[in-house]
Amino acid sequence: MAPPLRVVRVCCRSALTNGTVNRLIVVRRCANSAAIRDGSAKRKWMGVVGLEVHAQLCSNSKLFSGSCVQFSAPPNSLVSFLDASLPGTLPVLNKHCVEAAVMTGLALNCTINKKSKFDRKHYFYADLPVGYQVTQQRCPIAISGSLAYSLYAGKNRNHMISKLVRIKQIQLEQDSGKSLHDDARTQTLIDLNRAGVGLMEIVMEPDMCCGDEAAAAVRELQLILQTLGTSHGNMSEGQLRVDANISVHRPGEPYGVRAEVKNINSARFLARAIDYEILRQIGVLENGGKILNETRAFDYKTGQTISMRDKEGRQDYRFMPEPNLPPLVIYDNETIPSNVNPQQVVNIDHIREQLPELPNEKRKRLVEKYGILAEHSFTLVFLTLSQNENGLVQFFETVVEQTQINPTKVIGWIINNFLAFLKQNNLSVTQSPISPSALSELLNLLERGFISSSVAKQVFAELWKGEGKTAVQIVEQKELGLIQDHKKLEQICQSVIEDHPAEVSEIQQGNWKVLNKLIGQVQRVTHGRAAPTQVKAILEQKLS
Repeated sequence: MAPPLRVVRVCCRSALTNGTVNRLIVVRRCANSAAIRDGSAKRKWMGVVGLEVHAQLCSNSKLFSGSCVQFSAPPNSLVSFLDASLPGTLPVLNKHCVEAAVMTGLALNCTINKKSKFDRKHYFYADLPVGYQVTQQRCPIAISGSLAYSLYAGKNRNHMISKLVRIKQIQLEQDSGKSLHDDARTQTLIDLNRAGVGLMEIVMEPDMCCGDEAAAAVRELQLILQTLGTSHGNMSEGQLRVDANISVHRPGEPYGVRAEVKNINSARFLARAIDYEILRQIGVLENGGKILNETRAFDYKTGQTISMRDKEGRQDYRFMPEPNLPPLVIYDNETIPSNVNPQQVVNIDHIREQLPELPNEKRKRLVEKYGILAEHSFTLVFLTLSQNENGLVQFFETVVEQTQINPTKVIGWIINNFLAFLKQNNLSVTQSPISPSALSELLNLLERGFISSSVAKQVFAELWKGEGKTAVQIVEQKELGLIQDHKKLEQICQSVIEDHPAEVSEIQQGNWKVLNKLIGQVQRVTHGRAAPTQVKAILEQKLS
C-alpha cells in the first residue's frame, strides 16, 4: 500500500527562468521525497540529485610538495617551486594523505583499489599555473561504497527516517589556487597558498531526490570525516565544498538533462539551491522550454541559481596518465612483501584496525544500551562532532554510570538544561562548571525523593555559579529539601483549600482539572519543597 501523500502548494514568482510556474503542487511521499506534479494534468515530476563533495585532507603539508597548509595565511606565503609550476620540479606523494583517503573509503564501505593511478586533467585557469590538475579520474583509490544517513520527517518533522546513498568513487586530487576579483580596479589577484592542497573528491550516485536528503547526507559525511580526523570539514573555511548535479523527470522515463550547481559551502544553502533548481527546471519544462546542460551558481541572497557557463559543447579535459607519478600500490597483511619495511607502505588492514566508532554506530549503541530515543542520540552525536562539544557523549555516559536515575531522564537534563546553560554562556563541555559527578549527585537527590524537580533546577543554577558547593550542601544551606512532615503538609493543603473557595466549588461540581491549580498554589507556598504526588493525594482526600 502506498504511503499517504502530504500536499503543499508552492507559489513561484516570475523570477524563474522562462516564465512563471503555475499551479505547482509539491507532493511529499514518505516525508521527504521530491515527487512533484502538475495540479491540472496530475502528471508527476521527480527530482534526481547526485553530489560531488570535495573534502580537504587533514595534513600539515600539501599533496605533492612540502609546503605548509594553513588557512588565512598571507597571500602567496605558502608556495613551493612545485606549487608555482617552476621547471624541473617533481611531485612527491604525501603518504599521510593516502592513508586518510583509505580510512575514509573503509568508513564509507568502499572497495579499496590496491593499485590506483594518477591522471592529468587539462584545463586553463589563472589560478592553476601548471595548466592541469593531478587527479584520479579513471582509476581512483576507492570505489563502490555507501553512506547511511538520517533525516527528520513527518508533517511536524518529529521523527527520523533512514536513507542510503551509494558512493561511486573516492579520488585523490590537488586543489587549485584562489582568484580574488577586485571589481573597483578591474583586476584579478592570484593567491597560490591553496594550490596543491590535498583533496578527496567523494562522488555520490544520483540516489537523492530533494534538498533535505542531500543536506542530511552531507552533514553525515561531515560527521564521519571529523570522527576519522581525515578532514576538519569546516565548510565556512572551504574545507568541504559541494557540487550538486540536479535533473527532473517523470517516473518511468529516462533522467532529464542535468544542471550542475557549483561550490556550495553550506548544507543549508545546498538544500535551498537544490529545491529551487528542481522547481526552476519543472517551470521551464511546463512552459515548453528546454533544460540546458550548464554550470550554475547559487546566490544565497536571492535564493536562486544563476547560469555561469554552458556545458553543451563538452570540454575536452584531455585526460592522460601522470608521467611523473608511478601507480599507487597499497597492500594488506596478505600481500605485503616480506622484504618491505611496513612503515614505508600503506596497509589497508592496519588502517582498518584504527577505525574509531563511527557516528551511526555510536548512535545505535546509545539507543540499544540506554534506551534513549533515536532523535536524542542524533542530537548528542551531532553536537559532539559538528559544534566541537567534545566529550558530550562521554559526559552523558559518565552521569548515567554514577546515578540511579533512568537514562531517558538523564538525557532530558543534558539536552534541556545542561546544553541550554552552555549555549547561554558560550561555553564548551570541557569548560562547564558542573562536572558529571556533580550532576549525578543532583539527579540522585531528585530520584530518591529528597528534592522536587523545580528545586533540582534551582540547585542546578546554583551549581553553575561554580562556588565549589555540592548539591547536598546547597540543599541543606538553603533548606530546599522536600517537606517530610506529613502533618505540616496537610496543614498547608488545608490552608490553600480555605483560601480558594471558587476552585474548591468547581472541583466539587466535578471539574477535577482545577485541582492542578491548587497543587500549584501549594508548591508556591512551600517554594517547591512539596512532592506533587503527595500533595495531590492529600488534596484529593480532603476534597472527595
